[in-house]
Amino acid sequence: MTSTPLRLGPIAQVSLYARDVARTEAFYRDTLRLPHVFTFGDLMFFDMGGVRLYLHADEEKWRPGSVLYFLVDDIRAAYGQLQGRGVKFSGAPHLIFTDDTTGVEEWLAFFEDTEGNMLAITSRVAPAA
Repeated sequence: MTSTPLRLGPIAQVSLYARDVARTEAFYRDTLRLPHVFTFGDLMFFDMGGVRLYLHADEEKWRPGSVLYFLVDDIRAAYGQLQGRGVKFSGAPHLIFTDDTTGVEEWLAFFEDTEGNMLAITSRVAPAA
């Protein structure tokens, strides 16, 4: 038996629990405007830029999952647009880190989906020329 080194590829899918299929599907499809791949019973799938989001509605198993961080070009514009769609943020976009070498700033703003899962938008801002 030959031994081939294991090489993991990029993340293919992320899974979260939900409580309500219709409410969850509407939030990710209509509010966040993620491309809806399909829904089958209590299973919902969305495309997050090549990574599939799998949501499984199960009231008994529901618990908060990992935080999903959506990379956006302009965090202030994304923040305003999502607020306009009814998203409630826990605070305004705020600076998290500045790279001492490049001057690039990392900004974040957190919000929850309709099921209580924590989500965030994040942006990398280059220093002014």
